[in-house]
Amino acid sequence: MAKSKVAVLKVKPETILEDVRRLCDLAGMSGALDKNATTILKDNISWHYPFPGANTTPWQLEGTILALKNSGYKDVTCVQNKTVVTDAFKGEDLNHYKPLFKRYDIPVLFNFRDEDMKWVDYRPKARMHVLQNVFPEGITIPDYFFGKNIVHLPTVKCHIYTTTTGAMKNAFGGLLNTKRHYTHSWIHRTLVDLLAIQKEIHAGLFAIMDGTTAGNGPGPRTMFPVIKDYMLASSDQVAIDAVAAKMMGFDPMSLEYINVAHEDRLGVGDPRDIEIVGDDISNESWGFHVGDNAASKVGDMLWFGPLKSVQKLFFHTPLVNVFIFGSEAYHDYYRWPRKDRQVFEDWKRSTSWGKLFEAYARGESDRIIQPVAAASAP
Repeated sequence: MAKSKVAVLKVKPETILEDVRRLCDLAGMSGALDKNATTILKDNISWHYPFPGANTTPWQLEGTILALKNSGYKDVTCVQNKTVVTDAFKGEDLNHYKPLFKRYDIPVLFNFRDEDMKWVDYRPKARMHVLQNVFPEGITIPDYFFGKNIVHLPTVKCHIYTTTTGAMKNAFGGLLNTKRHYTHSWIHRTLVDLLAIQKEIHAGLFAIMDGTTAGNGPGPRTMFPVIKDYMLASSDQVAIDAVAAKMMGFDPMSLEYINVAHEDRLGVGDPRDIEIVGDDISNESWGFHVGDNAASKVGDMLWFGPLKSVQKLFFHTPLVNVFIFGSEAYHDYYRWPRKDRQVFEDWKRSTSWGKLFEAYARGESDRIIQPVAAASAP
């Protein structure tokens, strides 16, 4: 298999928008995306609350918008989704995306609104590993996605079910409807199936991953934020996830979703066959560890443990609402007010990225960030 390219840069708040532009150039964004097609920004809201490392950062979003517009991509939209624990409207507000959408004239569409897009039957050309069994009634995806570029905006973090999460997992919310929790017992191969579908329906794929504050521990929400000052970009969704995993301290090829995608030739997961451009990361191995939280312990029993054989009773009946309420109560009414909000406040007060986040909240990010050459809002 031919080598894939992943760009990695050490970045800082003062130059972050120019850093993202350079990152996209190094990773070959212009060669990966079709300038004649609409480009979808697929942000990553793992939790509507602005927990460090969990969500697309405002500078990641703004830098990507500027890089696209300055490279001649005029038709740019954003597509958001909801999950059982995230509110898309609250998420775009609390993470300070809305002023950027307004400033750069980016329409925002929601895949759960019929007026924005319809879910249509799709028969993949590629051999599916699990989706045809998870959805025997047929696989459906949003009609809006066909023929368009997509740029994924994940963060560098751990995940309780997939060990790490990034570009490949970022397609999960966009391409699967609200029954996507049915796939959790087969989550790794679900991500591989989704990448195969993406390669069939999109005009081009690209990913820009934020590791300015990375998430260690039981992600994608209840983590320990660690300042790392890195950002990554690639047109190869497998390779960028592999490089991020290696930086976090994991063996990429030991992760099922990366290994299977590599074997299916959907991308390159073996670090020996990935060309790193930008900064030297040969000594980066952060020793991250996933661990557990209360939600993951319940999930492990239901998705992978002794209750797996009866999970249809829980998740294909109204009983699912009990688990949805339990997850919401744990994250929003226990974790956030009692633990994670204080972590967020400490991060804002004591780190350069937290201070930049607060500057975005006040509409004063330009007091910290140096302008990008030739950048201009419409």
